[in-house]
Amino acid sequence: MNMLWSDVERFGRFLDPWSEFETINRALSRLSPAPRVDFPAVNVWVTGDNAVLTTEIAGIKPEDIDISLVGKALTLRGTRQTGDLQQGETYHRRERWYGNFSKTIELPFNIEASKVEARTVNGVLSITLPRAEAEKPKKISVKST
Repeated sequence: MNMLWSDVERFGRFLDPWSEFETINRALSRLSPAPRVDFPAVNVWVTGDNAVLTTEIAGIKPEDIDISLVGKALTLRGTRQTGDLQQGETYHRRERWYGNFSKTIELPFNIEASKVEARTVNGVLSITLPRAEAEKPKKISVKST
């Protein structure tokens, strides 16, 4: 009876290959936590003449973050240092990854680079990006003749 059940389980794997794929994928991700493409997740919105970008960067020191700006493209680069295990310790579960990351975000307008401000509060990086003067709408007066 026990042999019959294991045969049914093996046959069931052929009926649901995605389940088997997911099992293999979970096993591989535990071996090497690679940087996720979506890290860091960002929110960007426009308020008045500024774009504001926020992202969670808990565990990353401000000196390990590089912010660069070219035209409308803002690039965030950084490093999350590994957590050191003591002698004899091993991971039971490891979901947070460590290493280098890089993400480029297309902004809604050109930025006045000299006026950009960045700060961290409670692990959240907030970047205020003022619209370039040349991009701001100009009021044109109409003359009567």
